[in-house]
Amino acid sequence: MKRKSIQWISTTENTCWEEKIEVKTNLTKRVDLLVTNDQYQLIEGFGGCFNELGFVALQHLPEDKRSEVLHSLFHPQGDNKFSICRLPIGASDYALDWYSLNEIDGDLAMEHFSIERDRQHLIPYIKEALALNPDLKLFASPWSPPTWMKFPKTYNYGTLRWEKEILHAYALYFVKFVLAYKEEGITIHQVHVQNEVVADQKFPSCMWTGEQLREFIRDYLGPAFEKHGLDTEIWLGTINAPEPWDEWMKKKAQDHDAYAHTVLSDPEAYKYVKGVGYQWAGKYGIQRTVQSYPELRYMQTENECGDGENTWFYAKYVFNLYQHYLTNNVNAYIYWNMILEPKGRSTWGWEQNSMLTVDPKDHLFHRNPEYYVMKHFSHFVMPGSTRIGLKGPWTGNAVAFLTPNGQTIIIVANPFMEVRCLHLQLGTSEVYSFDLEAESFNTIVIGA
Repeated sequence: MKRKSIQWISTTENTCWEEKIEVKTNLTKRVDLLVTNDQYQLIEGFGGCFNELGFVALQHLPEDKRSEVLHSLFHPQGDNKFSICRLPIGASDYALDWYSLNEIDGDLAMEHFSIERDRQHLIPYIKEALALNPDLKLFASPWSPPTWMKFPKTYNYGTLRWEKEILHAYALYFVKFVLAYKEEGITIHQVHVQNEVVADQKFPSCMWTGEQLREFIRDYLGPAFEKHGLDTEIWLGTINAPEPWDEWMKKKAQDHDAYAHTVLSDPEAYKYVKGVGYQWAGKYGIQRTVQSYPELRYMQTENECGDGENTWFYAKYVFNLYQHYLTNNVNAYIYWNMILEPKGRSTWGWEQNSMLTVDPKDHLFHRNPEYYVMKHFSHFVMPGSTRIGLKGPWTGNAVAFLTPNGQTIIIVANPFMEVRCLHLQLGTSEVYSFDLEAESFNTIVIGA
């Protein structure tokens, strides 16, 4: 039997994206990881979120470095090959300041709706990405409705006013957003109803119950999209169910049943929903949702953000998030801050990680550890790939895919403090051995 071609790339804390050549044929019968013929979800892609502070950081770079960064993220021949990205509707918590797209009190007809603010930072950023990858898909969600639609009347904290005229107007707000971006030459492929429906934050936010999401999608948003002939998908997201101990302390369930099952078990709401987006503590609810509604699509909508230190320790934690969500059938995984200044400080004070850091003092950029975590997945796992099965004691540290061109991609972490030999078998083929570096991420590409 002709030996298949093998490419093996490894990243450690001190050596990033190193191509290895020491692949050995295993002479023992031991197998740590067996790639099976089982097939699961199709992969739609990987990406990040466009936000204002990211664009500001990008502006510090000279033209050649700026082009290098954008190419690495978005070009189909770049490092990360992003194919699906997120943007906010109005201000995210990484905007320069808080705003919505219509702050004219009582404008139920949305006559004063405007994306003029977005033309300053978000739209140029998105258009640069689309110039590099015209097939880039986009999804959008609000962090807060316009303040006059909320109680109390503020961007942070609060809830949507549950009055029919307000709900109709808010559905129209989404319609106007999709149409306004279309006029800019930007297609919004999906809208997710609310960023973090459980979060009552000091930054732009708005809390929803599952019953409210069900009613708004069923009676207002879905019909509004139908009326205006929009083919933009409606997703149930982004769901960030609280930590389990928080539920227990507050004696208030906010899990799969309280959100996803409440909405999706209603046939009239279900017919409008194309997928479910989970992030943060939503990771505890995704498994039951996928089990209950396997026909829908799923997305990890916001990578957990860290503390601005961009450490190797946190990169190892994030690798486990990729593995968790992908083995629980998400079709896409979305990073949060692609680019930030050092420490990644938001306008409201939280310091967060990013894939790349741009220093405004020396006008240089640095690739952080999580840049390489993403690259280990996104560089080879193209849209249209299928996740395939694994068996063996290393399954909990790995995930595997079959690409449209027939390559098998295995991504595996060695979490241990010493080199470990991985014995890998592809179906009934011979067993290969890889000496995985201590605390390393590895991508193994086996030819068709």
